[in-house]
Amino acid sequence: MGRGRQKAKATKQARDIKYYSPNTDYSALQRELTGPGSRSTSRYSNEPVEPDYSAYVDKYADDLDDDDDEVNNRRIG
Repeated sequence: MGRGRQKAKATKQARDIKYYSPNTDYSALQRELTGPGSRSTSRYSNEPVEPDYSAYVDKYADDLDDDDDEVNNRRIG
Protein backbone atom coordinates (compact mmCIF):
# COMPACT_ATOMS: atom_id res chain seq x y z
CA MET A 1 0.00 0.00 0.00
CA GLY A 2 1.33 3.43 -0.90
CA ARG A 3 1.77 6.20 1.62
CA GLY A 4 -1.31 8.09 0.39
CA ARG A 5 -3.64 5.13 0.79
CA GLN A 6 -2.09 4.24 4.13
CA LYS A 7 -2.58 7.78 5.44
CA ALA A 8 -6.17 7.90 4.16
CA LYS A 9 -6.94 4.62 5.91
CA ALA A 10 -5.37 5.84 9.18
CA THR A 11 -7.34 9.10 8.94
CA LYS A 12 -10.57 7.18 8.36
CA GLN A 13 -9.90 4.90 11.34
CA ALA A 14 -9.07 7.88 13.57
CA ARG A 15 -12.27 9.63 12.52
CA ASP A 16 -14.31 6.49 13.19
CA ILE A 17 -12.82 6.17 16.66
CA LYS A 18 -13.25 9.88 17.44
CA TYR A 19 -16.95 9.98 16.62
CA TYR A 20 -17.84 6.51 17.91
CA SER A 21 -20.30 6.70 20.79
CA PRO A 22 -21.66 3.38 22.01
CA ASN A 23 -24.97 3.19 23.83
CA THR A 24 -24.31 3.32 27.57
CA ASP A 25 -26.37 1.15 29.87
CA TYR A 26 -26.45 3.30 32.99
CA SER A 27 -28.43 0.79 35.04
CA ALA A 28 -25.75 -1.87 34.41
CA LEU A 29 -23.08 0.66 35.40
CA GLN A 30 -25.00 1.43 38.61
CA ARG A 31 -25.20 -2.29 39.45
CA GLU A 32 -21.50 -2.76 38.77
CA LEU A 33 -20.45 0.16 40.95
CA THR A 34 -22.70 -0.76 43.87
CA GLY A 35 -21.89 -4.46 43.71
CA PRO A 36 -23.84 -7.24 45.42
CA GLY A 37 -25.66 -5.70 48.36
CA SER A 38 -25.80 -2.04 49.29
CA ARG A 39 -23.10 -2.08 51.99
CA SER A 40 -20.07 -0.09 50.89
CA THR A 41 -17.81 -1.57 53.59
CA SER A 42 -18.24 -5.13 52.28
CA ARG A 43 -15.52 -4.40 49.74
CA TYR A 44 -12.94 -4.11 52.52
CA SER A 45 -13.87 -7.30 54.37
CA ASN A 46 -11.40 -9.34 52.29
CA GLU A 47 -8.48 -7.01 53.05
CA PRO A 48 -5.80 -8.58 55.27
CA VAL A 49 -5.53 -7.29 58.81
CA GLU A 50 -2.34 -5.37 59.55
CA PRO A 51 -0.09 -7.33 61.89
CA ASP A 52 0.59 -6.06 65.39
CA TYR A 53 4.14 -4.71 65.57
CA SER A 54 3.95 -3.54 69.17
CA ALA A 55 6.30 -6.33 70.26
CA TYR A 56 9.09 -4.74 68.21
CA VAL A 57 8.70 -1.22 69.61
CA ASP A 58 10.95 -1.78 72.63
CA LYS A 59 13.53 -3.67 70.60
CA TYR A 60 14.06 -0.85 68.09
CA ALA A 61 13.16 2.18 70.22
CA ASP A 62 16.84 3.02 70.86
CA ASP A 63 17.58 3.13 67.14
CA LEU A 64 14.74 5.58 66.56
CA ASP A 65 15.94 7.90 69.34
CA ASP A 66 19.47 8.02 67.86
CA ASP A 67 18.13 8.94 64.41
CA ASP A 68 16.19 11.90 65.83
CA ASP A 69 19.34 13.34 67.42
CA GLU A 70 21.23 13.25 64.13
CA VAL A 71 18.49 15.18 62.35
CA ASN A 72 18.41 17.94 64.96
CA ASN A 73 22.22 18.41 64.95
CA ARG A 74 22.53 18.70 61.17
CA ARG A 75 23.59 22.11 59.84
CA ILE A 76 21.59 23.57 57.01
CA GLY A 77 23.03 26.11 54.63
